Formats: sequence, C-alpha cells, structure tokens
Amino acid sequence: GFHITFVNSEFNHRRLVRSRGEEVVKGLPDFWFEAIPDGLPPSDSDATQCVPALCDSTRKTCLAPFMELLSKLNSSPQVPPVTCIVCDGLMNFGTKAAQLIGVPYVQLWMSSAVSFLGYLQYKELAQRGIVPFKDEHFVSDGKLEMPIDWIPGMPNMRIKDIPSFIRTTDPDDIMLNFVMEVSQECLNSSSIIFNTFNEFDKEVLQVLASKSPNIYAIGPLTLLTYGRKTSCIKWLDKMKPNSVVYVNYGSITVMSNHHLKEFAWGLANSKYPFLWVVRPDVVMGESNNFDRMIKEALRYS
Repeated sequence: GFHITFVNSEFNHRRLVRSRGEEVVKGLPDFWFEAIPDGLPPSDSDATQCVPALCDSTRKTCLAPFMELLSKLNSSPQVPPVTCIVCDGLMNFGTKAAQLIGVPYVQLWMSSAVSFLGYLQYKELAQRGIVPFKDEHFVSDGKLEMPIDWIPGMPNMRIKDIPSFIRTTDPDDIMLNFVMEVSQECLNSSSIIFNTFNEFDKEVLQVLASKSPNIYAIGPLTLLTYGRKTSCIKWLDKMKPNSVVYVNYGSITVMSNHHLKEFAWGLANSKYPFLWVVRPDVVMGESNNFDRMIKEALRYS
C-alpha cells in the first residue's frame, strides 16, 4: 500500500481547517497532513494572496522548510521513508528537493493541458522577440491579433489566445519568468499528471507526449468530490448535452458585489440553464446576498 503525506502551505492549511474543521486534517494512519511556510508575511486569513508575490516567494523560500520536513519524515519511525514526490506543477521547489534526496518526482498540472502547452510557447515567443512587448500600445495596435502557426495541437491561435502572463513590457516580470521556468522544468520530471481525459484533449496530449513521454490524463479530478454534493449531478443528468452553462471562479478570484450581480444578470439573460459555483468569500468585505441576487435576476429576465 501507500503512505501519503499531504503538504500544504500554512496559509492554505489554516483555510482548510477554517472551512472543514480540525477533524479533516487529523488524517489517517497512512495519510498525514503537514504544512510549511510560504515565505510571505502574515495576512488577513480571508484575503486572497497576491499570486505574483506567492509564486516568487515559494520559488525562493520554500525549498529549505520542505527539505527540513523531508528530513523529519525520513528519520521518523512512525512512517516509511519518502520514495516519491508528487508536486503541483507550479511548485518547482518540490522538483529540486526530489533531485537532492534522489527520488522520482511527478508533476501534477491542475490547470488545463492546453494552458500548459501554451506556457511552453513563452520561451519561443521570447526568442522570437515578440515578448515582452516593446511598449504599452500592444493592447490596442493589433499585435495581440498576430496569428501563431507553429504550435502543433493548437491551430488557429493568435497572440491573445496564449495565457495572458505574456502581456507585459517588463523583461523581469515575475509571472512571465516564473511560468516560463516552471513549465520547462515540468518536462524534466519523471512523469506529468494532467487533470483531463484523452477524449477531451486528445491532440494536445499527443503533442505533450512527444515532449515528455510519461504523461497521464487522470481527470476530471472534480469527480472525486461526487459524494459531497450529488444534487447538482442528478440535475445535470437530466439536461441535454451541451445545454448547460458552467461558471466557476476557482479558489483565488475575488470581485465586488456589483460585478457578481452583473454575472447574475448575464447568466439570467442568456436564457440557458446554468450551474454556478460561488465561494462564500468571492466578494471581499461584503455580503454577496447571492440567493436574493439571483432570484431577482431570474424574476426580471
């Protein structure tokens, strides 16, 4: 069998406890939870962390505490030694730690497979002198409409279709350089796991397999939460294929109450059935009054 230690940042660990309670992180005999600092100063527990600052900090500061944790686990009589590290594709300190202790390392890429292929183009775009852009006029002078015809598996692409971290004029931009670095490093891992399935991303997965042969499509991982909220799945099963609009802001996006209301009106006016995932903290510092808002929009649409 397996013994798994799930390592989170201290910030996210506290959010997990606050959301699900202390019991959820007590773990099992063969499934432990641990946490390491992310290197950022303390912040409001309900605030979304600054993504560029977080990426920069984890890259620079997380290797040392993670190595300390690995040492603790490898010297503990309660658990077997670490034999493999599976790390989020953006947490490249996990890759470096695996190399240092001499174990295989697997990258788990949680965003789309096509976004990963897009990120792999950053290096080519930089070498061709396209990015970073020369001045701020790129937003309106047509450069974003420039066709890109050299990406197998991604036909009919334009610059504006590439993940948007390229939209900078700063050669030292944190996200441009971070994403360029971690995406290329992923190709050197023992294998890469993608949150998708072959029928959905067949062409893209074939291209990625030519760059890193040990890739696995094991998604959609959201099916693992099926047992928690089954009512929406039962409702979806009654709908016709391609008939439902799905909206999900992810785990870090925040907005004003006004913007949330505009989304509600847009969905209502679309006249399509929709499944809308709204986190309790999506509206910062305000009550989102979500139920009242959506009922109002549906009443007048």
